[in-house]
Amino acid sequence: MSQGTPLNEAQALDWLRQQEDLGQRYYAAWWLGRMRSSHGDTVPLLIQSLSERGSGLAPTSGIDEPNPVARNAARALGKLADPQAIAPLLEALESSDDGLREAAARSLGQLGAPQARGPILRRLASGPGVAGAPRPGTSRLMEPCEAFLEALGALGWEEEDGSTTDHKPLLATLGAYVNHERPLIRSAAYRSLLQLTQEDCWGDQLVALLHHDELQVRRAALLDLGVTGWRPAAPAIAQTLAENSLKLIALRGLVEHSPLRNQASWSPSPEEVELLAAMDNLL
Repeated sequence: MSQGTPLNEAQALDWLRQQEDLGQRYYAAWWLGRMRSSHGDTVPLLIQSLSERGSGLAPTSGIDEPNPVARNAARALGKLADPQAIAPLLEALESSDDGLREAAARSLGQLGAPQARGPILRRLASGPGVAGAPRPGTSRLMEPCEAFLEALGALGWEEEDGSTTDHKPLLATLGAYVNHERPLIRSAAYRSLLQLTQEDCWGDQLVALLHHDELQVRRAALLDLGVTGWRPAAPAIAQTLAENSLKLIALRGLVEHSPLRNQASWSPSPEEVELLAAMDNLL
């Protein structure tokens, strides 16, 4: 099997078209998403690859997961902002492969596809005791709850027709996971609840996780706070015992949530000046 990654868009597309080398197809799908390829063949080829099923790559590749090309295709499609991907990703959301469901949910959240809300809510509806229960013999849960919860926050309240979805079922489902035994699941639930309700209590819960004993949990809470743009978290983010690179990403997320930032006349507010200074101190 070929090693390495494609060097340019044309090569990546050729790698994805061919059927002989699974490793090339795997890396090509990743590359096209990572580089935000806008070639006309990219999305159709990724959609075709999304339906591919097969065992993992050879042990020498260092990649051991089922349906590796389909999973990478699902991840790539979320980065390309093309509505053609929504229907096939919704189909992938019903796959028996929980890793593919996870990748599809994250991408549907990135694409802002409200059609995904119902299927995700149905899969989470059984609660922490079923959907959120450990999968026997693995470290995974029965459903990829973290990705599902995060997608719900990313999708917001709006329905496909522009109306507002019913708040109660959505908030009830998210609320069922705020006491999950795994802190990463709690972090995902807090993140989405903060995005949807703007209630400070959920930001406070995320900040509390910045003091967790496990570095992995502190990292997740940092990134979740950055996504929400909840600015009261800035001092705690800057002082978190974690890599400066992650703290910078989180603080940048707070700055980028300014509603005026994309306007030509934008200039930072005093609060944003403080955020920028905190970022400078981490460099």
